[in-house]
Amino acid sequence: MKDILKGIDPRILGQELQKARNQRGLTQSEAAKIINVARTTLTAIEKGDRQIKASELIQLAQAYGRKVSDFVRPRPQISAIQPQFRGPYRPTEEEEGAIQASVIKLDALSRNYFELEQMTNTPLNYKYPSEYKIGHLPVEQAAEGIASEERNRLGLGDGPLPTLRDILEQDVGLRIFYLPLQPSKFSAIYIYNHEIGGCIAVNSQHPEERRRWSLAHDYAHFLVHRYKPRMFIEDSYQRVPEDERFADYFALHFLMPTSSLTRRFNQILQNKEKVTPADLCTLAYYYGVSVAALTRRLEEMKLLPTGIWDKLKARGFKVREAQAQLNLGPLPAQDEKLPRRYQYLAIHAFDQELITEGRLARFLDVDRLEARRIAEKLHQHGSDVTDDSQIRLDLTQQIEV
Repeated sequence: MKDILKGIDPRILGQELQKARNQRGLTQSEAAKIINVARTTLTAIEKGDRQIKASELIQLAQAYGRKVSDFVRPRPQISAIQPQFRGPYRPTEEEEGAIQASVIKLDALSRNYFELEQMTNTPLNYKYPSEYKIGHLPVEQAAEGIASEERNRLGLGDGPLPTLRDILEQDVGLRIFYLPLQPSKFSAIYIYNHEIGGCIAVNSQHPEERRRWSLAHDYAHFLVHRYKPRMFIEDSYQRVPEDERFADYFALHFLMPTSSLTRRFNQILQNKEKVTPADLCTLAYYYGVSVAALTRRLEEMKLLPTGIWDKLKARGFKVREAQAQLNLGPLPAQDEKLPRRYQYLAIHAFDQELITEGRLARFLDVDRLEARRIAEKLHQHGSDVTDDSQIRLDLTQQIEV
């Protein structure tokens, strides 16, 4: 062990120990007590100024719920990534701890993904466009133009995008994870690193339509604000800044292109005089967005009068109840925690005896029993190749256009 430690850069090992400690939720003082040293000594270890002893590493690894091999094995090194808070929102101490845990989780999973690629000699095929420039264009005009360009670049036409996650993972090369972000107002985290590229964590606890919106929103930041890490917080602004307005407009146009939505809306009016709430629910389901986003988009396009959504809410329109009446179940979800490619790489590494079953379980972030189940499932697959009001509203009632 002593010889192994001599061959490891103490700064890199210190960074790994610090990340593991933070992920475990321990302070420096608490960790220092585990190995019977002063807090300043632990600080020196994490900075790489003091070589850790073998006995200390064993104790800390056990306390952090990790194996010693996690710290001493060769691993790709990625520069530190840290999302920035925007707007007036300031998290409480408890929220800050939960947020930091999510950031550390995204960091760890992204590095695991990169490590699996190096281990299996299967690099990710990045298909990134050059970073777009808005210049002096009005925000909405720029957002619509870039959304249209991206759809053309990716060959998407102007229809709905039911496989949005697959498109961004496979046709762009983003690393997308679905994690239970806390507190629930956090919709997504976006980070970029020159070694691993763009990474997005979407809040898995949100409904699918909201997750799709968050994904499109953060894709906008990747396209225009690529090197600025983001943490998207619902309703966190007194006045929404221009870059967030751009991301929202982009999501609107990317998920609901003007040409397609106008065509579908006009088809509805060819068969009836007025649009009904049922039509709005069906149209929102078709595009994979919330009824609120769809209605506001139609208002913005002047296809519905301004304020229709507010009027529906005031009259007790309950979205989930309406969808149930129309037999519109939950949107088909692509909500696995890990990208499917990540899972296949982990299984491939295990099949090639590059990793043990224990490491497979850690890569998949599950216990060994679940890791076996996932492996069996993927092997078989490979061989087979928001409104809460209780008032009931008549969904056939016409909406004044």
